[in-house]
Amino acid sequence: MKKQILRAVLLLGTVISLFYVPWPLVRAWTLPLPETVQQQTEEALDHGFEGIIVYVDEAGKSPEFFTAGWHDRYKKIPAKPDALFKIASISKLYTAVAITKLVKEGRLSLDQTLADHFPELAGKIENAKKITLRMMVRHRSGIPNYTDTHHYWEAPKDTNKEKLELVLGLPANFVPDTDYEYSNTNYLLLAEIMDKVLGYGHHRYIKENILKPLGLNNTFASLKEVDLDKVMSGYHVGYHADLKTDKHGMLATAEDVGKFIRALNDGSVFREGEREIYSSIYAFEHTGLVPGYQSIAKYHKDLDTVVIQFTNTTYFEGYHWNLSEIVYRRIVKILRSRNNSKV
Repeated sequence: MKKQILRAVLLLGTVISLFYVPWPLVRAWTLPLPETVQQQTEEALDHGFEGIIVYVDEAGKSPEFFTAGWHDRYKKIPAKPDALFKIASISKLYTAVAITKLVKEGRLSLDQTLADHFPELAGKIENAKKITLRMMVRHRSGIPNYTDTHHYWEAPKDTNKEKLELVLGLPANFVPDTDYEYSNTNYLLLAEIMDKVLGYGHHRYIKENILKPLGLNNTFASLKEVDLDKVMSGYHVGYHADLKTDKHGMLATAEDVGKFIRALNDGSVFREGEREIYSSIYAFEHTGLVPGYQSIAKYHKDLDTVVIQFTNTTYFEGYHWNLSEIVYRRIVKILRSRNNSKV
């Protein structure tokens, strides 16, 4: 009798555990690997994405572009390889490079504190007199992330002032430089510091010192600078409106992001002495996520290849981010198999 009860309990536990298995992720990862990147790009649509753009830059070869799904599902416009896309937190790479250049120029110091630049924030942001620029760039400040505040994405704020007010007076998440926690507030404050030191908007500095030298003519600071029809539509599951008109920072084509990632990793974005500074403070790859837009930008050293992936569908309560990562990894796996078959 006891053995029967034990078997029943174990069976029930197994059934319950199977209920919680993320089957969409299991299915996405265990499907037979397609032979081509284009096939994998098209397969992404089966995982709930409305549209996808993939850019592949293998050293010594012409860049490749792969698309599937919709640029605009309501107007039935197919995905375009040269569409503008909201790159979200990938923009932090550009900010970190700008900070690096200003440090090398002697206009900023990584050891300066937040209070050195904004003394009025002492008492409003805990540890403002101890938090250095280096800590903010590296996400080691302990300053709370404004996008983590209650229901932030239901009514995003338009201005930096409004965003910052969401965290003023909140306790620090940890003592500065004792831990790591990703915080968009760090980069909001770094942008404000650059604006103050420069005497003009930091995006102008980024354009003059990063974009123009690299020939990145399809990277923009905001929606105000672009033709809206060139922006890929963004969708969030359960929300039927097109999110392309929401204001969420920088936009760029996959090719422009790919060229920047290549320059970041081969060092051509830097002047003498800058790469050493940058490598001590930030990463050489990034991802991005805002409602309607997911992006992955990485350089793969073993392949000497940059792979950029844009997907225009999000669902924060679901598996869309994990699915986009699985699609990306499978694309890289296809590229490795393609390279190995040529050896």
